[in-house]
Amino acid sequence: MSLGKILYVDDDKLLTSTFSTLMKVEGYNDVQVFNNPLEAIEYLKIETPDLIISDFLMPEMNGLEFLREAKKLYPETSMILLTAYADKENAIKTINEIGVYKYIEKPWDNDDLLMNIKNGIERSHLLADLRDKIEQLEIAQAELKKYSQNLEELVKERTRELVLANDKLSGIINYCADGIIIIDKKGVIEQVNPACENMTGLSEFTMRGMTIQEIAYTDNPAMNKAPKSDVQSSILGLAEEKSEFILRDLYIRNSLSGEYIPAEINFASLSDGERFVGVIRNFTAQKEAERLRDDFIATLTHDLRTPLLAAIQTLNFFLDGSLGNIEDKQKVLLATMLKSNEDLLGLVNALLEVYRFESGKLNLCKTPFDVNDLIKQCYTELTPLAQKKDITVNIHAQLDDECLIDADRAEIKRVIMNLCGNAINYTDKNGTIDIYPKLQNGDFIFSVSDNGNGIPKEDIPNLFKRFSQGTSKKRSTGTGLGLYLSRQIIEAHGGKIWVESKVNKGSEFTFLLADVAAISRVN
Repeated sequence: MSLGKILYVDDDKLLTSTFSTLMKVEGYNDVQVFNNPLEAIEYLKIETPDLIISDFLMPEMNGLEFLREAKKLYPETSMILLTAYADKENAIKTINEIGVYKYIEKPWDNDDLLMNIKNGIERSHLLADLRDKIEQLEIAQAELKKYSQNLEELVKERTRELVLANDKLSGIINYCADGIIIIDKKGVIEQVNPACENMTGLSEFTMRGMTIQEIAYTDNPAMNKAPKSDVQSSILGLAEEKSEFILRDLYIRNSLSGEYIPAEINFASLSDGERFVGVIRNFTAQKEAERLRDDFIATLTHDLRTPLLAAIQTLNFFLDGSLGNIEDKQKVLLATMLKSNEDLLGLVNALLEVYRFESGKLNLCKTPFDVNDLIKQCYTELTPLAQKKDITVNIHAQLDDECLIDADRAEIKRVIMNLCGNAINYTDKNGTIDIYPKLQNGDFIFSVSDNGNGIPKEDIPNLFKRFSQGTSKKRSTGTGLGLYLSRQIIEAHGGKIWVESKVNKGSEFTFLLADVAAISRVN
């Protein structure tokens, strides 16, 4: 018995071979793999799969273009996109535009892949069944009108068919493990299944007439005392444009336990175009798996620091002559090793900082401090880097001699060092960098401007995202975490950070800390 027909497209022949072997071991015998997405499209014109899996980056056409073409042919079929970790946020943004069922990061975890394949095939069958039953009901109504002369007999016959169809549909809905909800275009709830009742802790009678935003939230309740919910406005916008769409990264509130359950909702319009049926999937297990993965990464990077620090210290002993004289060739080799270890330590420290922010384990230590002293300290530490490139650094301070702000000094220093360091790195020799710190109505505003190459307009929205590599036209050698951490730090202070840039003219990065001015002068 076939478990379902699967189509997998990836230009990496090793991955397609590995996938085929895994599927055979798991009992999936009807699996077609292609290394060329154009060939896969020709196959789809003939065969109907239960699940389509595609790689993200392929030479002939990327995965999103391929899945968009596949969606035109089989709108009911579940589709999974395989994406690298660094492309995750770009993939998620575009995935929401075409309604892909799921994305999986490469390299995949076999258990996670198999679970999503199984769920994806079940989802395809469920949506197809729902759509078929609705179409059957519409056909039945048309036939009743057509054969009005034999109305009584036809009514009896069709009624029996409708009862059977309704019983079958009710069975699917009532015994489905996922929550099912029917809403109108305004997000008002009309009907739910038992799984949805269990998820929310509310009866169907209670939920009828409520809006979707009264049970679903877009903010993480662990990070906000009063979670916000703009789910209804999202539905109002998407319902006007698409017959199918997905709302991701939601939290369903259980009124009995007070628990917030991570979930996503796949919506499809009903035949009247005025209502939508949504399948609510509980992602608690996946979120826990992500948490365990992040904890593992944090533990691993933390344990790497000790041997790295030991290696760095040992290399310094060799280079400063503490362990005896060494030849110049040996010094060059040891200096290269020292720089590589220091770069690796920087990456480890950056990953630890990302984990601290994203896990909510960062506690800001706010104290009043002299911001002039902090800026002077940063200037002193960055001067050698600027001098190597003959870059002029000007400070245009609009501050009192001793100006105090209430913030976390170490974290604000990290942001200033990162913004100024980036300005030096991306400014050509003999360039100029201008720094503008000022207090305005109790707010502290810091800007750093350079006359470097600038940033293309299309790359600016991605600058403050995790693992962003600057401009797509020239890949940076950094970790892609500096600006991401800076944004996290500033937003943790209740502030905001932004950039203005023009290609070949330069860039200006600015952050604002609202209402942080302490005593204007130290007595």
